[in-house]
Amino acid sequence: MKSHFPEQLRYTKDHEWVELLEDNHARVGITDYAQEQLGDIVFVEVPEPETEFEQGDTFGVVESVKAVSDLYMPVGGKVLEVNPDLEDQPELVNQAPYGDGWMLEIELTDTDEYENLMGAEEYEEYVQSERDSKEDEADDDDEEDDDRGFKDDEDDRD
Repeated sequence: MKSHFPEQLRYTKDHEWVELLEDNHARVGITDYAQEQLGDIVFVEVPEPETEFEQGDTFGVVESVKAVSDLYMPVGGKVLEVNPDLEDQPELVNQAPYGDGWMLEIELTDTDEYENLMGAEEYEEYVQSERDSKEDEADDDDEEDDDRGFKDDEDDRD
């Protein structure tokens, strides 16, 4: 099953997206591929407005029926607004990851960070390579229990 990734967004290898808005503002969320891998999302933890982050910092957590995963800031910036609907309706991330399921609106600190993220076509290729790797791993080792495809906690596993 091939996902469609909106052309106007930029993407990270951790499966977050960024949409550039007016006045150096941007909207952040997780990709359709990420929510698909996580399954039904039951809780989203995001930071308070005015919190500042550097690119790559953990900014929150998404919890699904399958797993708990960290969220990574795709670009540096200051949180201007969080999606108020996610507290009572975390399933919006599953239903509309690029629409009503957005997580943060931020003020960018460095637009070059945004420009250096993957475009839709490059991200599509990245996701396909991850899917191919998972298929190869499944063929090689059916005992692997973490099929999320996320970077988080891989180094911390026992």
